[in-house]
Amino acid sequence: MLIGLMLLLLCQLLGEWVVLALGLPVPGPVLGMVLLLVGLVIKRRVPDLIRLPSEGLLRHLALLFVPAGVGLMVHAELIAAEWLIIMIALVVSTVVTILVTALVLKRLTRKLDLGATEERR
Repeated sequence: MLIGLMLLLLCQLLGEWVVLALGLPVPGPVLGMVLLLVGLVIKRRVPDLIRLPSEGLLRHLALLFVPAGVGLMVHAELIAAEWLIIMIALVVSTVVTILVTALVLKRLTRKLDLGATEERR
């Protein structure tokens, strides 16, 4: 389990390095997750070495929200002063995310339908 956790942290570290080296506007941990996803897609399965520590982290996911909650309480005055801008950003980003997800899903289902139609021929 310790080796699996080290692999997860290594993916995060690699993501941080790539972001720093290339100056990408993406958080390092996000790029690390993409690297992990690519590795898992290539392997075509999730090895127990990674699955077990991942499930352990997910079991305690609620604890990871504590720092965010504390941050909200610490910056309550700033949030109260800028609430309108924050709400607009939240609504716009949510709508954009839903639209992009719908477009990607529509395109993928079309490709899957075309592929299934060609296989039947």
